[in-house]
Amino acid sequence: MTTSTVTAPAPSAARPETPAPISRRLRHRLAQWGFVAPAVVFMLLFFGYPLVRNVVMSFQHYTPKTFFTGEAPFSGADNWSHVFQDALFGKALWHTLVFTAGSLLGQFGIGLALAVFFNRRFPLNGVLRSLILLPWLVPMVVSGIVWRRILDQDTGVLNTFLDTIGLDGHTPWLTSPHMALLSVIVVNIWIGIPFNMVILYGGLQEIPGELYEAASLDGASAWRTFRSLTWPMLKPVITVVLVLGFMSTVKILDLILALTDGGPADATQTLGTLTYQNSFVQLDFGAGAVVGNVLILISAVFAVFYLRANRTEGK
Repeated sequence: MTTSTVTAPAPSAARPETPAPISRRLRHRLAQWGFVAPAVVFMLLFFGYPLVRNVVMSFQHYTPKTFFTGEAPFSGADNWSHVFQDALFGKALWHTLVFTAGSLLGQFGIGLALAVFFNRRFPLNGVLRSLILLPWLVPMVVSGIVWRRILDQDTGVLNTFLDTIGLDGHTPWLTSPHMALLSVIVVNIWIGIPFNMVILYGGLQEIPGELYEAASLDGASAWRTFRSLTWPMLKPVITVVLVLGFMSTVKILDLILALTDGGPADATQTLGTLTYQNSFVQLDFGAGAVVGNVLILISAVFAVFYLRANRTEGK
């Protein structure tokens, strides 16, 4: 009888302990912040810091001397009270509201009409749309200078044409306090029409043609089709157009400087031009910062209403 012995396996060498791997969720979160971080840093440097600096400056006595000495004494609410008590601020605020509302209504209304017109096929459609884009492509200062020559009371093309056809050819388009603001609004409408037309035309192209065919079969008129089909489907694009138009119009400066420089008799003075006048003409940077903060506040209020309206529509 034989006996067998079973030998126990030799103990394996102990494996070195490795640190626990980072969880997949944490790595995903770090990757997300890695993509967002450059944009956040950019916003803080180029938007956040200037905004905070502008608010601080509105409470300081900031003069050209400050750039050399670095001293800007705290003045409390003196700059704010000085600006709000100035009668010109009230006029500039009113002109800003009128200019913004008039420009948006004109640009949007004509732009929408042109978008609907070009939404159908006909010869030279693309060529005409390209030509309408020209006012938008020209720099605004250049447009202002050209229109200043066109609207000149004595040698302008418009008055010369009106005189030729037997109408009043001596209208003071830019030199009359009663006509200047209206003239500036008309010029700004001319500049903004192409932008509105292009964005709204793109929105119309996204509406399925089958819906229009169904409306036609149901006997819906052109107005009923637009009111019940086109307008609701176009609402998101309309919101974007109006928001972008408001943001670019409420702070406009270069066009007014090129046309009237805020005159005559401050008839075209807006918050944008008043900021420029206070800061770079009168060299009162504190007062200029106050008007700039008012502009920022108006834009922020509009943005809040826009976000709330979008949230309500989403629900």
